[in-house]
Amino acid sequence: MTLSNGRSCLAIPGPSVMPDRVLRAMHRAAPNIYSGALVDMVPGIVEDLKLVARTRHHAAIYIGNGHAAWEAALSNVFSRGDRALTLSTGRFAHSWTGMARRMGVTVDILEFGKRAPVDPRAVAEALEADTAHEIKAVMCVQVDTSTSVISDIAAIRAAIDSVGHPALLMVDCIACLACDRFEMDGWGVDVMVAASQKGLMTPPGLALVFFNEKADTARETADCVTEYWDWRPRTTPANFSQYFDGTAPTHHLYGLREALDMIKEEGLEAVWERHRALAEAIWAACETWGQGGPLEMNISDRADRSNAVTTLRIGAPRGTQLREWVEANAGVTLGIGLEMGDPDDPGNDGYFRIGHMGHVNAHMVLGVLGVIEAGLRANGIPYGPGALSAAAEAIADRVGR
Repeated sequence: MTLSNGRSCLAIPGPSVMPDRVLRAMHRAAPNIYSGALVDMVPGIVEDLKLVARTRHHAAIYIGNGHAAWEAALSNVFSRGDRALTLSTGRFAHSWTGMARRMGVTVDILEFGKRAPVDPRAVAEALEADTAHEIKAVMCVQVDTSTSVISDIAAIRAAIDSVGHPALLMVDCIACLACDRFEMDGWGVDVMVAASQKGLMTPPGLALVFFNEKADTARETADCVTEYWDWRPRTTPANFSQYFDGTAPTHHLYGLREALDMIKEEGLEAVWERHRALAEAIWAACETWGQGGPLEMNISDRADRSNAVTTLRIGAPRGTQLREWVEANAGVTLGIGLEMGDPDDPGNDGYFRIGHMGHVNAHMVLGVLGVIEAGLRANGIPYGPGALSAAAEAIADRVGR
C-alpha cells in the first residue's frame, strides 16, 4: 500500500513546480516566428525580466540552462589569459570556475567553506593585494543551491570599491532570482546570470544574462566571445531572429510571459516576502526536529540562509533513506545532497534539501513538512516534538503582521 497516488509534490531546488497558468500558456500550436503575436511579445518580456533583476541596463536570452548562462557571461567578458577571482561557498562556484579555466582564464578561488557566506573583508584583502589590478572580475554565487547559503552582494561590492579595485562583479542568481532580494543596479552588479526553471517558474531551457555598460566595455576586447554567445545582437537586434541567433524558443517564451505576469500581479516585493515567510516556517520545523535528534540546518544563522532552498544534515545513510521513503510512500520528492565534501559520506547520503522556490504556498510547505515528519517516524530517526506546530505558528504570525 502507498499513499503516493494523487498529485505529486516536487520539493527539489529546481526545476521548480510549474504553475497551471504557465503550462496552459505553453499548450498551443507552433506560432509564426516571423511576424505576429510572438514577435510583438518578446520586447515586453525583456523589459519585464529587467524589472525582476532590478536593472535599467541590458538583458539577453539564450536557449540553454544555467551553464549556458555561465558560458555566455564568461565569453563576453574575458580573453584567454585574463585573471579572475571566485568567491566560493559551495559546488556551483567551483563549477563556474572550472568552465572559466577551460576557456583559458586564470582563476583564483577564495574559499569560504560550505557552511558560511562570503566574508567581504577577505575579498577586500585579496583585491588590495592585487596592486597591478590583474583581476578582471570577481565571480560569486548569491545562493549556492548545494549549501543553501546566501551571501551579501552589496557588501561584496562595497569591499571591491573600498580598495579602489576596478574589477567587474559577476553574480550567479540562478537559484534565487525572484526568491531572494536582488538589486542589480542598486548593489553595483555588472553581470548577473539566471535561468528560467527556478524562481521564474518556467521549464528549463532559457538562460538569462544581464549586464551593464561597464561589462559591455569589456566585451570590446574579449576574445572568448563567439557569434552565438555574443550578447550585443541579442540586446540590440536588427531583426527578431537576432534575439536568439536563430529560431526562437517559442513555447518557453509563452510560459515565461505568463510567469512574469504572475510575478507582476503579486508584486516583486510581495514575492520576496512570501518566500521569506515560507522559508521561516520550514526553518522553524527543522530547528524543532533538531532539538531531539540528528537533524541539523547546514547554515546555522538565519541571516545567512536563502529563502529558496534549505540544506539539511542528518547523517548517513538517513538522508537517502528519508528521501526514498517520502517519495515512495507519500509522493514528495526532496533534493539530494550535492558534493558536501564529507569524507565519511562520499555519496552525500547524510544530506537532503528542501526546495521552496517559485510557485509555492503555505499548504504546499506544511504538507511537505508533515510528510517529512512521517518519514522520520517511519524510519526510526529521532526528532524533537512540536515541529509542525512551530511551522504553523510561523505562518500565522507572518500573515497576522
